[in-house]
Amino acid sequence: MARSTSGTRGNVALCGKDGRGVAMTCMAMLALALPAGGLAQSSGGAYVPESLREAAAAQPGQKFSVIVEQEGGDDGAEARDAVKRHSGKVKREFGVVPGVAAEVTGAQLLQLAAKSAGLSITRDSAVRSATYQDSEMWRQTIAVEGLWGTPQSPAPQAPAIAIVDSGVDSSLLDDFGSRVVAQTVICSLCSAGASGDGQGHGTMVAGLAAGSGVGHQGAAPNAPIVSIRTSNEHGQSSVSDVIAATDWIIANKAQYNIRVANFSLSRADVTNSNHDPLNHAVERLWFNDVVVVTAAGNYGSSTGPVRIKAPGSDPFVITVGAVDQYGTTIASDDTVPTWSAHGHSVLGFAKPDVSAPGRYLVSPVPTRATLPTTLPERVLTSGYMWMSGTSFSSGIVAGAAAQILARHPDWSPDQVKGALMLTVRALPTEGWKGGVGEIDAAAATRISAPPNPNANLYAFVLGTGGARSFDGAAWNTYVAANPTWAASTWTESTWSESSWNESSWNESSWNESSWNESSWNESSWNE
Repeated sequence: MARSTSGTRGNVALCGKDGRGVAMTCMAMLALALPAGGLAQSSGGAYVPESLREAAAAQPGQKFSVIVEQEGGDDGAEARDAVKRHSGKVKREFGVVPGVAAEVTGAQLLQLAAKSAGLSITRDSAVRSATYQDSEMWRQTIAVEGLWGTPQSPAPQAPAIAIVDSGVDSSLLDDFGSRVVAQTVICSLCSAGASGDGQGHGTMVAGLAAGSGVGHQGAAPNAPIVSIRTSNEHGQSSVSDVIAATDWIIANKAQYNIRVANFSLSRADVTNSNHDPLNHAVERLWFNDVVVVTAAGNYGSSTGPVRIKAPGSDPFVITVGAVDQYGTTIASDDTVPTWSAHGHSVLGFAKPDVSAPGRYLVSPVPTRATLPTTLPERVLTSGYMWMSGTSFSSGIVAGAAAQILARHPDWSPDQVKGALMLTVRALPTEGWKGGVGEIDAAAATRISAPPNPNANLYAFVLGTGGARSFDGAAWNTYVAANPTWAASTWTESTWSESSWNESSWNESSWNESSWNESSWNESSWNE
């Protein structure tokens, strides 16, 4: 897997490694912790993550791929013009966020930052695709089989799930039939004419979300699938391609009834989500009535929490961690693997929100793709292999979300998230590593009035309808002025006490000095 280093084009990758260095794990609680800190912003200038600013200063002649966003703007004209004024190259303009993908030298980046208040400049970096015991009982573990219906009593039709990944192989008719209703390629790192799924990761995620092969059904086997390929055969995407994918979803969601979008990927670098265009893009999907499900990532540590990366760091979306089932269908003995990332975002939001099975999962895969040819020992039968990772947990939760919407088509993304969080099965040995717990899809569909876990965030949302956006500046100001805010302010009274006890939300456990940006710089957390 490619590694992101300062001064080079990063990638958004989708696998961890075992002790031999072999790619093993593939991806990727709403709790608020403390005032945000570590903002790398000079007085009157643009926001730039500290690691990027240092890299630009160290390599003034090196070209950097970045995303320049006009914070609080309606379009990207100011960002585009600012890049051009400083002799940078504009590579792509966006609609979903007011910004552009650009290429600038380190010197140009620093000049742009110094003279451009109201902009954010972040890396167009990697998003990383989030590794056999028999774990096919995952369907019973999350109680999803009863939602599939029978020939005599068919299940209600699920909405379409968009898979933003390495593509989905639509030729696997036993697994997808004719349900891959749209495919597009938005992949600047792919070779010319790329199509299908060169890696196999996206097909496996789609299979767990919505496969229909006998014995290999996904969580929502009647859901249409929309394949948006952003990554190459090595699981590498650029952030700008992923943002462009969100543009495509918004433009086409009505045509294909896209209500769920899965992002089994994460940035290579740590950013403040108030200034990260990838976070802003998935938020815009959320405000446009699309449930966003994203993998927590496979960069967890056995020594403690890690800093959560975009898009999983976004407070609105459903961020999913992985659990190991140990061959049983009960959740009480499940544990969170050390590689499944858990911790807080720069803003102090605890993630993941929920968890789902994520080890030794079998799913369809193109036979000539990178994953089965690189790891042939994992191929169980022709066209099926096993892998592990939060990527696949995310796909399962995306399918569960589609099942909820099949029964509650008028629900908002917040209601879907609330139903999933309210009905989890506890992980008694894991604390908050797996979010509030492991999902129970059937129980979530039976909720009639789910709480909104994002309710209090809406005090900081501007605009109306699909054009809404989270006001990060107002959030920063509020938290800075209220360092002793009560945990109960940020929870719904309907959450069960056992799941949301106050001691778990204790602000003093996450004081600012423990989470300063210098302690969590990008170089400490690359794979």
